[in-house]
Amino acid sequence: MAEKKTIIGASLENCVHVAGIYRFLSLAEEYQYTSYFLGPAIPINQLIECIKEKKPQRVIVGYRLSEDSARSLFIELRRQLDNNHLLDQSTYILSCTPALEPIAQSVGVFQYIFSGKESFDEILESIHQTTQDIPPDKKYPSTLPERILAKKPFPLLRHHFGRPSVEETIKGVAQISHSKTIDVISLGPDQNAQEFFFEPEKMKVDESGAGGVPVRSREDLERIYAASRVGNYPLLRCYSGTNYLEDWAQLLSETIHIAWGAVPLTWYSRLDGRSQRPIKTAITENQNAMKKYASIGIPLEVNESHQWSLRDAPDSVACAAFFLAAYNAKKAGAKHYIAQYMFNNPNGISPRADLAKMLAKKELITPLEDKNFTIYTQTRGGLAHFSTNMNIAKGQLGASTILGLVLKPDIIHVVGYSEADHLIYPNELIESAEIVQGIIKDLLFDFPNWEKDQVIQEEKERLINEARILLKAIKNIHHKEDGNDPWVSPATLARAIQKGILDAPHLLGNPEACGQVRTRVVKGVLRVVSKSGEIIEEKDRLKNYL
Repeated sequence: MAEKKTIIGASLENCVHVAGIYRFLSLAEEYQYTSYFLGPAIPINQLIECIKEKKPQRVIVGYRLSEDSARSLFIELRRQLDNNHLLDQSTYILSCTPALEPIAQSVGVFQYIFSGKESFDEILESIHQTTQDIPPDKKYPSTLPERILAKKPFPLLRHHFGRPSVEETIKGVAQISHSKTIDVISLGPDQNAQEFFFEPEKMKVDESGAGGVPVRSREDLERIYAASRVGNYPLLRCYSGTNYLEDWAQLLSETIHIAWGAVPLTWYSRLDGRSQRPIKTAITENQNAMKKYASIGIPLEVNESHQWSLRDAPDSVACAAFFLAAYNAKKAGAKHYIAQYMFNNPNGISPRADLAKMLAKKELITPLEDKNFTIYTQTRGGLAHFSTNMNIAKGQLGASTILGLVLKPDIIHVVGYSEADHLIYPNELIESAEIVQGIIKDLLFDFPNWEKDQVIQEEKERLINEARILLKAIKNIHHKEDGNDPWVSPATLARAIQKGILDAPHLLGNPEACGQVRTRVVKGVLRVVSKSGEIIEEKDRLKNYL
């Protein structure tokens, strides 16, 4: 039987400020505490009597008045707690102004003192941590499933980071870790590392550090990981590389203890030019990388769908690709799957249409989940959506985060407000994370149920039906010699791209693709259109394959 947890909250003596105390008690209730709110201006002796009666695990008190009165008040609180042998019986928390913090520390009553400067993790720790004597490296779970469980109902925050030199990246990782704002740091290696880490002789010297950190050795990765072993000991992950994906998986497991692997299904190929692998070869090698991550027990993300949307593919294609990604991960043996939902993609889609697409994606993959295949929801904003005006971009970060909360994410991939303009600096990354933390604090527990909106529901159902038509078309072009399952067959999936079942306007002229589909945003919804601009339904576009 679980231990009953109790918390008492009050502001003391002549202080009537209780808003912070009340919010803290509400938060504690999310962690199965029974809370007792005594109210404003509570005399110390009344608080003592309540502590003796309720025997709480936590006591939070507030005081936000003068320094002189605070000193005498805290001393008197300590005296009465001592006299009643209560000082060591509960964890005592104080909400105060920054000026009162050193006074409170000198009196020695409070294990946690919150003045508005503390990190999100410190607030959560004060609620659910059983003891402060646990070593820091043991407070924070070292695997993704454990970390998600420990932080629920709050989502983990993840952010990309990689500066143009290894030394600058190491310094930045340490700064970010100390801030305790990010749960997962995703390293972004430069393109040279992604493509040629295992063939360094092919690297382009003049492009070193372009787009990320120039990782060149196992030792570089180990040093970056070591720098993260402070603060909240964030999990690390990294781009999968665009060649030698299985070797990357093994290397990242051994050096940074990668939280999860992220590979595409059809991309990092001639399709996008990030490697010179033919599509069929890329699919085969990407599937083998999925199996590699699964075999060493590492969760998996297949970042396929948003690659299509970045190229203005029909939303039906994005939804079908989202299903195929999760389906292939499950077939590869993954036990834990991270489904990434990128909002604002393509740029110009309306919030309602965007949300309908994400809800359609979620409904399509939900039937895949079972006791051996757990799906985690990860939301993010689309980088192309962000302005290079920093103030506007901060607003866009807030807007995309709020939209993503509809999906009840386990992970929020924070896109820093400055990333549309330059590789993000640590202070900008921390600020971006704190913006998102503010949104979570205010909205997580009482968010409107937007998915019931009739327009969103109708668009969601349309997309689910069109995605299923597309998936059926892929089945219908399958050849027996290509294996038993068309949705995992490299030959069939490559054929679907070549025939234009999976297609995007930006692929026009690509020798590996069709590139004939036309799309346009019509009243906020991305639709397939004819040359004259008339909307075309998928059952008509794909009629030759149905």
